[in-house]
Amino acid sequence: MITIQINGESRSLQPNINVTELVHQLALAGKKLAIERNGELIPRSTYGECRIIDGDRLEIVVAVGGG
Repeated sequence: MITIQINGESRSLQPNINVTELVHQLALAGKKLAIERNGELIPRSTYGECRIIDGDRLEIVVAVGGG
């Protein structure tokens, strides 16, 4: 298991997970979101290639519509 921070909360994950898999695990697939890893924005086009490693700090922001 690896340990990461998501929006300030500690989480344990299986090793060798990528951002796309994490988005699915968090039930965020299909939503408009921005993900920052260790202070750098991750381009959506690289989610499948971007592996999460032990100690990563992620910030996930989900866009909310309304008016």
